[in-house]
Amino acid sequence: MQEEMKMINKNETWQLVERPKNHKMIGVKWVFKTKLNPDGLICKHKARLVVKGYAQQYGVDYQETFAPVARYATIRLLFVLVAQNSWHIHQLDVKSAFLNGFVDEETYVEQPDGVVAPSKEDYVYLLRKTLYGLKQAPRAWYETMDKHLTILGFVRSQSEATLYVKTDDVQLLIVSLYVDDMLVIGNQLELI
Repeated sequence: MQEEMKMINKNETWQLVERPKNHKMIGVKWVFKTKLNPDGLICKHKARLVVKGYAQQYGVDYQETFAPVARYATIRLLFVLVAQNSWHIHQLDVKSAFLNGFVDEETYVEQPDGVVAPSKEDYVYLLRKTLYGLKQAPRAWYETMDKHLTILGFVRSQSEATLYVKTDDVQLLIVSLYVDDMLVIGNQLELI
């Protein structure tokens, strides 16, 4: 739990504020998981803080949840391009992806059990970034990635909202987003 809270605070996910009047609070809960090695021995214990997103109301706590996802046909086409052109390919999973999207709505969550701020028990957290379980987390993550890739000089495809291309006369780099996974292909390994 301390590790999770450390990462949330490092990421500047929220701000501890006085409980506002006339505003709904969303609860949070801890989800615990035991990770095992292939031999069945315990590798580590993991705690994740999750928003009780089921308590959110459309128009009050969030506006939009839709986030585009790469089509399988697009992913297959990228594999074909890699094979035909002898390009390079790399797949990666973005750890804590949903903790990097920015919250547009004014959203407050209760302090989590076990880590309540001393002498500020009545305070709540104002979210700046998303947490797991928040209905708008996938959308916020997509918008964050879209802005970042655009700043890096990528151009988003008009027909596939999750496909980004950056090219010049010699170099080609393509990024395809699939929720919190990315497929990156290009003609030069250094670019990838």
